[in-house]
Amino acid sequence: MRLIVTPLAEADIEEIGDFIAIDNPGRAVSFAVELRGQCRKIAASPHTYRLRPELRSDIRSCVYGNYIIFFTHDEEAVRVLRVLHGARNIADLFNQRDEE
Repeated sequence: MRLIVTPLAEADIEEIGDFIAIDNPGRAVSFAVELRGQCRKIAASPHTYRLRPELRSDIRSCVYGNYIIFFTHDEEAVRVLRVLHGARNIADLFNQRDEE
């Protein structure tokens, strides 16, 4: 299945890398690579991941370490929407995007 990482999700991954790089630049690069690899794994079987109806009826999520990858999928593609730290207020972040 085709994988699409939205610009917002790409920005999230870059932000995560920047944060990790403050203490460990090498790990920042490898963790970003791992996150992208997890996105590819999601694309192989997206229907097996948890639905998140509290965010939107078509959103699913995958936990990777302390982060959550949010995505949608259809017959053609998996679209990674956001990659966020699990301690953040996820619902508020999704609502902010809906208002913009």
